[in-house]
Amino acid sequence: MSDSTKSVTQADSILIDLRNPWVAGLLAWLWPGAGHLYQRRYGKGLLFMGCILSLFVFGLILGQGRVVYAMHPGGRGQQEARGTLARLAAIAPLPFWLQAGTGLPAMPAVIQRFRAQNNQPPLFGGLMAPPRSTDELAIWQRELNQRFDMGVLYTMIAGILNFFVIWDAAAGPAPSEPVEPKKKDDKKPVDDKTPVTV
Repeated sequence: MSDSTKSVTQADSILIDLRNPWVAGLLAWLWPGAGHLYQRRYGKGLLFMGCILSLFVFGLILGQGRVVYAMHPGGRGQQEARGTLARLAAIAPLPFWLQAGTGLPAMPAVIQRFRAQNNQPPLFGGLMAPPRSTDELAIWQRELNQRFDMGVLYTMIAGILNFFVIWDAAAGPAPSEPVEPKKKDDKKPVDDKTPVTV
């Protein structure tokens, strides 16, 4: 393998073969921790997988599967929008863009979106199906009370954390600055307030 195709990070004289960083980054997005498993960094991969997926699933359970959806209530939001953020918000609710950071675990919401747009019944018992109207969304929020907001928050945080995992898989661990050993003959500087005996 040539130097141009082999990515290696050096930290404290430990070499880590990152293999193909693009593949590792894509795998890390598709399934949290999969990029690290591909790089044979099994400890990190399993840790990230366990933490991020449990956070996402916990949020999903808190919100009874209703807190992750990829379409505005009643299919709204497709009107002409100005600005990048406004266009993204028109495609899907802003929380979903962060929840989608978890990759495949959030993708049933996309399937449910297309089924709802084509007036087909939802799959998976309605898991991640979008609300049919703003009234239905209001009913969900009233029924679940604070659990709805907490579920949205947990699933969003899982997606945000996975962006850092993707970065770590694609770029490798951040190198630390080498610590220079302290010399024994270094003397403490004398400042003006220190009493000096002569």
